Amino acid sequence: MSGVEDLTRRLQDLHQRTVEMPQFNPVFQLAHELSRKLEAGEMSLDDFEALIAELEVASLEERADRLECMVAPIGADANRSELAGTLERSDFATFREQWERPQLHAVFTAHPTFLLTPQQSEAVASAASKGTAITADCVGGERPQVTLPYEHERAMRAIAHAQDARDAIVSQLLAHAQEQWPDEWHALSPLPFRFATWVGYDMDGRTDITWSNSIGFRLSEKAERLARYVASLEAIDADHALLSELRPAADYAAERAEDFTADLSDPAALSVAANRLTASDPRKLLSLSRYIDALEEEAKATDDGKRAVALKTLVAAMRADGLGMGWIHFRVNAKQLHNAIRRRIDPDGNLDLASKGAVVHLNRAIEKIQPRRSNFGALAIEASTAIRQFLAMAQILEHVDADAPIRMLIAECEEPATVLAALYFAKLFGIEDKVDVSPLFETETALEHGGRLLDELLAEPIYQEYAKKRGRVAIQTGFSDAGRFVGQIPASLAIERLQGRLADALDANGLNDVAALIFNTHGESMGRGAHPTKMADRMEWALSPWARRRFARAGIPLEPEVSFQGGDGYLWFSTPELARAILTRIAVLRPAQTDVDVPKDVFYQRTDLSLDFYRAVKEHQRDHLESRTYSRAITAFGLGLLNSTGSRVSRRQSDLSADREMSLRQIRAIPHNAILQQLGYPVNVIAGIGEAAEGNYEEIGALLAESPRGRELVRLVRAANALASVKTVAAHGELFNSAYWASRPYRGTEGHLTAACEALSEYLVKDDRVGVFRRLASRLRVDAMKLHRLLDHIPDEAPTENREDKRRMIGVLQSLRLALLQAMFIRAISVPVFSRANDVSRDDVLEMVFTLRVDDALAQLRRAYPTHFPRIDRFDLTEPTDWPDGSDEGYEAIHRDFIDPIERAHNLSLRITTAIANVFGAHG
Repeated sequence: MSGVEDLTRRLQDLHQRTVEMPQFNPVFQLAHELSRKLEAGEMSLDDFEALIAELEVASLEERADRLECMVAPIGADANRSELAGTLERSDFATFREQWERPQLHAVFTAHPTFLLTPQQSEAVASAASKGTAITADCVGGERPQVTLPYEHERAMRAIAHAQDARDAIVSQLLAHAQEQWPDEWHALSPLPFRFATWVGYDMDGRTDITWSNSIGFRLSEKAERLARYVASLEAIDADHALLSELRPAADYAAERAEDFTADLSDPAALSVAANRLTASDPRKLLSLSRYIDALEEEAKATDDGKRAVALKTLVAAMRADGLGMGWIHFRVNAKQLHNAIRRRIDPDGNLDLASKGAVVHLNRAIEKIQPRRSNFGALAIEASTAIRQFLAMAQILEHVDADAPIRMLIAECEEPATVLAALYFAKLFGIEDKVDVSPLFETETALEHGGRLLDELLAEPIYQEYAKKRGRVAIQTGFSDAGRFVGQIPASLAIERLQGRLADALDANGLNDVAALIFNTHGESMGRGAHPTKMADRMEWALSPWARRRFARAGIPLEPEVSFQGGDGYLWFSTPELARAILTRIAVLRPAQTDVDVPKDVFYQRTDLSLDFYRAVKEHQRDHLESRTYSRAITAFGLGLLNSTGSRVSRRQSDLSADREMSLRQIRAIPHNAILQQLGYPVNVIAGIGEAAEGNYEEIGALLAESPRGRELVRLVRAANALASVKTVAAHGELFNSAYWASRPYRGTEGHLTAACEALSEYLVKDDRVGVFRRLASRLRVDAMKLHRLLDHIPDEAPTENREDKRRMIGVLQSLRLALLQAMFIRAISVPVFSRANDVSRDDVLEMVFTLRVDDALAQLRRAYPTHFPRIDRFDLTEPTDWPDGSDEGYEAIHRDFIDPIERAHNLSLRITTAIANVFGAHG
C-alpha cells in the first residue's frame, strides 16, 4: 500500500467482507493494517505525510469543484448575458420596484471557520474561477494565528470584491434602463444588494473586543471606503472637482483610525485620540448626501451616456454603503440587556421581565426619557457591556457616519421586554432613529415562543411608532444553534413558521407598509443551514417560498438577509470572478420576490402528515441531545479533532484542566457540527428522518415526493447521507477497546508492542467509550435502515456526483487518522513513568492524549523530560567543583522516540481534519 490508489482499492476490498460479516469494520481494519506497517517500520510518518498531502490536494479540488458548480457560469460575459435575459421588458415603474430594494442583504460575519490557510483559500478560489491546478505547494504549511484583526482584514477583502461585483450589476441595470426608457431612467436608484459585517462588533459570547476596537475598525472601514470612492471617481474623471474633498476626507479617517489602534487605557491617551476625532476639521466628513446630490445632477446634465451610467453607479454604491465598507451589526446577549435595564428601572430586582407588568413599566419609562449626551469618557468608564454598545453606537453616529443605520442584534431574546429595553437605551442616547433592534430566535425555546413574542411586541403602540419611523421591523433567525438543539430539518421548519408569524403580526397590526428585514444566520455546511445542492436551494432553505408568499400576499416589503461566515463564507467572494458569479445567481433568483399565484404546496396542506413528521424528527433529535450516549461520544475527544479556526473560543468558559468529561452544551454550534463531520455522520441532519416515517413509508414518501418543499428537504438529507458512514462512527470507539489492544500482539506478530498493548489494554479495561460508540452506531444504523426504506419511495433528483469516490476518500482519510491516533496512544503509554509534579500524574497525561488535548500533554511531558539543563560553566565562581561529573544527559531519546512522534502524528491528524471538512463542503 504505497499510494492513495492502493489504499482506496484495499478499502474497497475490505468493504466486500461486510457481505460475509455485517459487523466487520473496513475503516478500522485498514487503520489497523496501516498501524502495523508503521510500527513494523515498513511505513514512516514521512510516508503518512505524503499520502495525506495527496489527499489534501484532492479534497481541495473537491471543494473547488463544488464552489464552481454552485455559482456557474463564472465568466463576466456569461453572467452579463444571464442577468440580461431575466430583466423585465415591461414598464419602468415595475423595473424600479424590482431593483430599488435590496434583493439580499449579505452580512460578512467572522465565526470561527477560518479552516483553510490563505494559500489554500487562494488555490481553491483560483481553481474554481480560473481553472488553475491545485498543487501540493499549498498544503502542510504553517497555519496563521486567527486574530480579530486577521478576521477583519479578510472580511474587508471579501466585501471589496462584493462591492465591485455589485457595481458591475448596477451598471448593467442602469444601462438597460437607459436603453429601454431614455426619458425616465435618471429616476432609477438601483440597490440590488446591501453589505454589512459584525466583525469587531459582535460581543455575544466574548469579552476580548474592546469598545476602542469597534471604533477603530469603523474608522478604518471609513478610510478604506472613501479611498475606494476616490478610485471610482478617478476612473471616471481624474480631475473631478470633488476629488479635492474626498481624498483629504479619506486621509483624515485613516489618521483617526490610527489613533484608535493605540493603547487607550490611559485617560490622557484616550483624551487625545477622542479630542482629535470630535474636533472640527474641514476634512471631517459625516454624510455623503451632498456628494450624492451633486453626482446625480452631473449625471443628468451630461450628454455622455457612459459617463452618466458610471456616475450613477458610484452614487448607488454611496447610497448602499455610506461612509463604511457596509453597515455594521453590534450584538449582545439578552442577559446583558436585562442586567443593564434593571440598573435603570428596577434597582431592587422586583420586576419580572417576562411579565406583562414589565412591558407596561418599560413603555412608561421610554415615554418619559430625556435623551442624554455622551462622550468617549462616558464610554471608557461604562461597566455594563450592553450600555457600552449603545454608547459606542452613539459615538459612531455622531463622529464617523451620521447616515448609515446600525443593527443591534439580541441573542437569546425570548421576551418582548428585552426588545423594549434595547429601545429604551437607544432613545436614552438619542439614536433610536438610526438603530434597528433585532431579536435573535435560535434556541428551541425562542423558536417555540417566538411567535407569541412577535404578536405581543408588534401590538405595542410604542414599538409600532418606532417601526414606522425606521421603516422596517428586523428579526434574526439562526440555523446554527437551532440545528444543534432541534436538528436541521425541524429547525428549518420551525424558523419558517416563525417567519410566517411575523407576516401575520405585521398584517394584523396594520404595519403593511413597514419592511420585514429577516436576517437568517447560517454557516456554510449542511449541518448549519447551508443547502449544498444548488444556489436556489441555498436561498430557499433560509427563507422558503411559502414564507415569502405570506409577506407578498399581505403586501409587506421583504428584505432577506443572510450571513457569509468566516473563511468558508468568504470563499464565495475570494476573487472578483466568484463575487460577480454569486451575486448574479442571487440577482437572477430574486429572493426578495415571489409569485403569489403558484399552486399550493401539498406539504402545507397535509399537516396531518407533515406536522407529525416534523414533531417525530424533532423528538428523535432531542433524544440524541439529551442522551448520555450521544453526549459522551461527541465529547469523547474533546475538541482535539479540530483545528483552531477563529479568534472566538470554541468552548464556553470552564476549567479546562479540571473536568475530564466535557458537557455537550459547553461546545458551541460550529465545533459541535465539525465534530459530527469528523466522526463521520451528520447526526443533526439525517437522524430521525427514517424513524419519523416508520409504518407510513409510502404515504410520507409520496408527500415528500409531490411537495417542492419536501423534495428540498430530501435533497439535503440525501446530500448528507451520501457522505455519512456508521462504520466510521463505530471505528472511533474501537480505539478504546481493551480487547483490541490485548489481542493485537496475541499471535506474536507484534512482539515488540507487547508491553505497550498490555498497558493500553489494562488502562482501558474500564473505559466506557467503546460501548458508547457502539451504542450510538447501533442506534444510527437502525434509523438509517428506516431512512433507506423511505428514500426508496422518493426519486433521487440530485444524485451526488462521484459519490463513491468521495466516500472512499473520506474512508481512507479516516483510516489514516485512526492509525495515527493508535501511534499516539502507543507512544504515550510507552513513555517511562515520571513522578507527579504540580498535581499532574502520568495517568493525567495519558488521559490528555486519549481526549486529544495533545498540546497540554506535550507540555507536561517536556516539563518531565527536559533536554536542556542549567550548565555549571555559566557561573563565574572562584571555588572549584567536581559535580556535576558529566554523567547526566538530557532526555533526547525520549523526545525522539515518543514526544516528537506524538506531536507530529497529531499535526498530521489535524491536516486530515481539514481534508475531511473540505469533502463535506465546509468546516462545522
